Amino acid sequence: MGNSAHWSVDAAAATGERIRALRARRGISLSELARRAGVGKATLSGLETGTRNPTAETLYAIAGQLGVPLAMLLSTPGEPLDVPEVEGTAVVAQLLEVFQDGGISTELYRLEIRPGVLQTSPAHPAGVVEYLTVFSGTAQVGPADEPIVVRSGEHASFGSDAPHVYAALGEEPVHASLLIRHPLEASDVPV
Repeated sequence: MGNSAHWSVDAAAATGERIRALRARRGISLSELARRAGVGKATLSGLETGTRNPTAETLYAIAGQLGVPLAMLLSTPGEPLDVPEVEGTAVVAQLLEVFQDGGISTELYRLEIRPGVLQTSPAHPAGVVEYLTVFSGTAQVGPADEPIVVRSGEHASFGSDAPHVYAALGEEPVHASLLIRHPLEASDVPV
């Protein structure tokens, strides 16, 4: 898997437009969203104008404060997916599909977890659940205070509405799929 530095100008601009539109729809100023997400104001401004490439941690922090799934920052519902990989400290994720059924958005990612580093993801909104299936390697994932070990061929699920971690145990990267189910606010459910 690649890295977020390979985002095209168009992909960065489209993600920035989505962030700005969601922020405006919620009536949150740029300064306030930056403060809530723990992101520098200049960083958020650069993301919104498409001049900065986002990291997984930054996008998750922003999505969490906007109360939306990460996929709503990466893609437009109803349009074909052409989304670059998102890279974090330990994780490289590629959004493969987004399913919306009633008030739930389900995102499917191909995931690689690099060995030797721990990535902590900020809490998602209440009710968000993640489902990880490991194809190779051994992962340590889940709530930061009680992570779960998931070996090749195994599956685990956990509530991700608290800080949670991703790590590869051993020296081999973990290859997995990650399904994230996210309740939507009524205003975010497509009609």
